[in-house]
Amino acid sequence: MAAISAAMVKDLRDKTGAGMMDCKAALKETDGDVEAAVDWLRKKGLAKAAKKAGRTAADGLVAVATSGEKGVLVEVNAETDFVARNETFQKMVANIAEIALGVDGDTEKLKAANYPGSDKTIDEYISEMIGQIGENMALRRAAGLSVDEGVIVPYIHTQVCEGAGKIGVIVALKSSGDKDALNALGKQIAMHVAAARPLSLKVEELDAAVVQREKDVLSDQARASGKPENIIEKMVEGRLRKFYEESVLLEQIFVIDGETRIAKVVENAKGAAGAEVELVGFERFELGEGIEVAEDDFAAEVQAMAGGN
Repeated sequence: MAAISAAMVKDLRDKTGAGMMDCKAALKETDGDVEAAVDWLRKKGLAKAAKKAGRTAADGLVAVATSGEKGVLVEVNAETDFVARNETFQKMVANIAEIALGVDGDTEKLKAANYPGSDKTIDEYISEMIGQIGENMALRRAAGLSVDEGVIVPYIHTQVCEGAGKIGVIVALKSSGDKDALNALGKQIAMHVAAARPLSLKVEELDAAVVQREKDVLSDQARASGKPENIIEKMVEGRLRKFYEESVLLEQIFVIDGETRIAKVVENAKGAAGAEVELVGFERFELGEGIEVAEDDFAAEVQAMAGGN
């Protein structure tokens, strides 16, 4: 039996919204496997979320940069919000985003690229800045999109400074149509992506393991109702369609009007753009998504409530 730590209990609680003692019970039942514990709670009807969005548990900035028909997102982490408001840090992140354009958002190439005005790589420059600012920092990730013809539209939600904030999105629209109309559409879709957290653009692009896991959970939930297997199969199909509607961008309902599927929104844009429009990709970064940060006071509380185990 794996030791169930307070940090594991808190992690599971953050992922599922389930109660503290339920989380501990789930971890005991699954021998400390957090992902299996999420499924255990869901099968018991104790978890609130159908998918894991990750926890925002680190600070810093997500920044965006675009040039013509190319765009990138970068995330640079620091320990506190104080550093995120530091102009020196903000300038460094903006420079890194601009450099990312030249390597198409490839994280490893970006880390090895030269920092402007310096003989150091970006990784080396960040190490130097750690000494100057006095906090640990790291270039965590980058991603890029491009189109041969069309627009790449950026959006920053909860902006801290120009071009950087807590959530960053880029959207790629392929079209020969009017650029102003395309940019307006792209901005609305990017805002939708920031709010709706899609996992993929299309159903067929969803991670097969994510889909199988969802099917397994839905099957167990349906089977618990006592229905025969042929009915269970239909129940799972229906619930899986709902999962796609919640998780796949083109299947989601547009948050701005609350009634139109994103696929239809894009199709309807042909009139304003004066040409066919295709939504070919998106990237979404949320600051600190999935990064663990210890919280000692909460851990002590859990340990006390859980009997120190």
